[in-house]
Amino acid sequence: MNNLELKGKMLNATKWSSLTEIAAKIIAPITTMILARILAPESFGVVATITMIVSFADMLSDAGFQKYLVQHQFKDSHEKYKYTNVAFWTNLGISFLLWGIIAIFCERIATMVGNPGLGNVIAIACIQLPLTAFSSIQMALYRRDFDFKTLFWVRLISVLIPFIITIPLAFLGLNYWALIIGTICGQITNAVILTMKSNWKPKVFYSINILKKMLSFSIWSLIESVSIWLTIWVDTFIVGSILNEYYLGLYKTSTTMVNSLLALITAATTPVLFSALSRLQDNNEQFNKTFFKMQRIISILIFPLGVGVFLYSELVIQILLGSQWSEASEVIGVWALTSAITIVFGHYCSEVYRAKGRPKLSFLAQFLHLIVLAPVCLISAKYGFLIFVYARSWIRIEGILVHFLIMKFVVRFPVLKMISNVSPAAISAIVMGFVGYFLQQLNHGVVWSFVSIFICIIFYFGVLYLFPNMRDEIFDMLKRLKKDRLN
Repeated sequence: MNNLELKGKMLNATKWSSLTEIAAKIIAPITTMILARILAPESFGVVATITMIVSFADMLSDAGFQKYLVQHQFKDSHEKYKYTNVAFWTNLGISFLLWGIIAIFCERIATMVGNPGLGNVIAIACIQLPLTAFSSIQMALYRRDFDFKTLFWVRLISVLIPFIITIPLAFLGLNYWALIIGTICGQITNAVILTMKSNWKPKVFYSINILKKMLSFSIWSLIESVSIWLTIWVDTFIVGSILNEYYLGLYKTSTTMVNSLLALITAATTPVLFSALSRLQDNNEQFNKTFFKMQRIISILIFPLGVGVFLYSELVIQILLGSQWSEASEVIGVWALTSAITIVFGHYCSEVYRAKGRPKLSFLAQFLHLIVLAPVCLISAKYGFLIFVYARSWIRIEGILVHFLIMKFVVRFPVLKMISNVSPAAISAIVMGFVGYFLQQLNHGVVWSFVSIFICIIFYFGVLYLFPNMRDEIFDMLKRLKKDRLN
């Protein structure tokens, strides 16, 4: 695949991936917005602990095979499908095994995560494991081939199912069961549609030799995934154990809403970037150029979004969750701000490690962050909920510093250019932040808040326009949007 062809595939994939994530991330928050006004934070706390368990088991069953199928260079489609079969049957077998283990020890697991008496709920919810196994391998093949158009339609249908099912069940008083049943129905739909539409279908084929070859890469990808899981969920475990379900629901729902908002951008670009970098892993010049291009585009969108949510966190809470979640305004604000910084400077470093076939580096980065993160969360939680929230949010900067050190001294990547590459967007966002703060002092009404947000947007792009390279980037983005609309 030449560079021109790859660029075309990237642009088309980014378009469809963006549409997928926009649709999914709009529907999911709307569902949450409605449910947050029906269900108490405690219900979301219960589901958060279940999601923590399911995500861990899902990660173990996948064993890193998805990333292997995307990253590896196969000789032909016959070899690719042989490896796919081995990945599928291994994934499915492990998922059933884990579901059985969880069912046997469900009460002990429920007590350990701070939800004693909910063992049967956890066991039933984990039916998602084999369902996910049916679809995850097909999704990897679609991503490898940059076929994000198919993923768009599949994802759109699957996210509409929980929206249609969960809300009526919540109105009927099913509490957290409404969330669980909706999620399971979405997974069933996802598995059926992906399996039916995929060119590859599971066949009775298995090879221990192929499994060994895949595990040589995937075992480190799996270890990396475990470290990422611990980084993501250690705070949930600590809040559930030290505080209570109310604060867990408050914290996890707030941070998830922020992540969903930012994922409108990141979830659409990350799989495309990984696929592109994997194809360019032997061409350092094009590899670096592609990375910096994507990082610059992301910074233009992410920095003002993070600063804006931080400034207008109370308005965001009123719109997204309602009055009973007012305590979550500080959570949303500080999490959005630190998330913007983390995404631009740290999020895509892991894609570089994996695309280069070096998942050990991502594990190292996660481990070095985790040994600081876990004690900080454990100690800060003992001093109260808000102390924990601020400590958990800002400790992420340490993770960025770890990535910078690995990128510079191990990967030999130009770290200083990573900073200068996005400095115009950062400066523009900071200026916008000061303008927004000043405007908030003039009036505290809801109408004025929306007016001041519009003024902030004008200031942001006005300052950004002063930087020639960013000016060209904006014009380039507008041309692509116009071209996509005409097509």
